[in-house]
Amino acid sequence: MNQPRSKRRLGDRFRRDRSGTTAVEFGLVALPFIASLFAILETALVMFADQTLETATNDAARLIRTGQAQQQGFSATKFRDEICSTGYSLFDCGSLKVDVKRYPTFGSVDLSSPLDGNGNIDMNLDYKPGNGGDIVVVRAFYEWPVFVRLLGHDLTNMSGGKRLLVATTAFRNEPFPW
Repeated sequence: MNQPRSKRRLGDRFRRDRSGTTAVEFGLVALPFIASLFAILETALVMFADQTLETATNDAARLIRTGQAQQQGFSATKFRDEICSTGYSLFDCGSLKVDVKRYPTFGSVDLSSPLDGNGNIDMNLDYKPGNGGDIVVVRAFYEWPVFVRLLGHDLTNMSGGKRLLVATTAFRNEPFPW
């Protein structure tokens, strides 16, 4: 059962040859590295979109707080468009949902999650910007699509592979006279 001498030499040469180890090592490391890179990029993009939505909502809410939205007769659609105009074109305005409600006290503000048990938005959206001195809460919701769901990195919190971005601001309207 001895192997012929030429086959033994070929096996010995193959074991000693190290010219392809770099390619093999790269092949083993490349997939986790690229997956991690995409996960980092997507996390950064989601955080940027969330901060952009927060800033745009805060800027638009100032129109309610100062009475400009009430004086100009803003509707829910017009207010939503105001948020979108400062959103750097990151958002599809048709998919942005806005909820503006008055509350009697800050302690009575309801900030419960708008998601039901299946990960779908389930809430009554309203647009009541209030009068001078009223307590108002402005919430904006956007369903952001998530693409990278590898190696346990999953940013989704909704059905359909999406993440709900929420921007909230609570304030007391300035004492405008109308």
